[in-house]
Amino acid sequence: MQACARRVQGGSGLKLQARALMRNSLLNVTLALVLVCLTGWLLVVGRALLLPFVTALIVWYLINALASGLRAIPLGSWRLPALPALLIALIIIFAAATFMFDLVAANLTQLARDTPGYQARLEQVFASLSAMAGLREPLQMRDLFPQTSLTQLVTQAASFITTMAGSASLVFIYVLFLLIEQSTFNRKYAALFDSPARAEAAFAIRAEINRRVLHYFGIKTGVSLATGMATTGLLLVLGLPYAALFGFIAFLLNYIPTIGSLISVIFPSLLALVFFETYGPFLVISIGLGLIQFILGNLVEPKLMGSSLNLSGLVILLSLAFWGAIWGVTGMVLCVPLTVVILIICAQIPQTRPIAVLLSADGNVGPPLQPRETPAGETALVRP
Repeated sequence: MQACARRVQGGSGLKLQARALMRNSLLNVTLALVLVCLTGWLLVVGRALLLPFVTALIVWYLINALASGLRAIPLGSWRLPALPALLIALIIIFAAATFMFDLVAANLTQLARDTPGYQARLEQVFASLSAMAGLREPLQMRDLFPQTSLTQLVTQAASFITTMAGSASLVFIYVLFLLIEQSTFNRKYAALFDSPARAEAAFAIRAEINRRVLHYFGIKTGVSLATGMATTGLLLVLGLPYAALFGFIAFLLNYIPTIGSLISVIFPSLLALVFFETYGPFLVISIGLGLIQFILGNLVEPKLMGSSLNLSGLVILLSLAFWGAIWGVTGMVLCVPLTVVILIICAQIPQTRPIAVLLSADGNVGPPLQPRETPAGETALVRP
């Protein structure tokens, strides 16, 4: 009888433990969902405040990366000191940004003046193509853009560039304060943890994130520059106006996965359709730009990038839609680096490793990385 009583009590205890475990799991899932929803809401509500600061973080990161590159250039037995390298990098980045903003603003302003003539020509082309296709009602601009006109689209783009240039002063102030205070970041970061072991692991994870993001942006910038220069060169050879503008658009949109390359081909192709009297240049530009995007984006970039990102293609598309809905173009540009950061962090925490597995391309995120000291004295992450 006592043995039976013990079995009954043991079974009841197991059931109570199972119920408690289920309640805890359900509570953890609920809290996680609430946290995700609250974070998304804060990102949307605080967009006007966060976007300039996020832009400043990107610029600050680029300045430090460029300064590190300048310091690595050997000048005999002498190398550039840290402070002059940082100042030179700051001047280069802001001079390049100023030049690009002026170039794009001037081209968009001229394009806005010429757009009514291009729109009338586009209506004629649509009517001609509709007649050739035997359509009863000719295709019109409002069928493609029901809520706006081509002139309004170009004007809105010019207004967006002007707004961005207007917020450049705020971004510049943020960047200056980041550069001034960056010498204290490591001390503050280490003070967040209660033990040297945890601080070392956190520094190692940060080093791995920095390595992957820098690798991504380095290759992406090189490929984007090649894409922009090839686009500009092709359009100059064929005599299409605003070649520099479309080259810059191709450079910028190349940072946006999947849809960026498609958009950068559509706009100059449409202008070629209305600018030239025949369809020959239109076909050459469309096919030529498509080949540039295919060769650089599908052949060269994957070879250079390798498997360092380890992101699923579906995850990239979902992150593109998510961050684009929250932060617009800035979110689209940052969707891949942000997802890589989430994957790396989730892979180091046992409770969130399933999330990293779902985000990865092949489900293999490897064992947790361990901090090791490199010969140069830097902390790096290696597999145990």
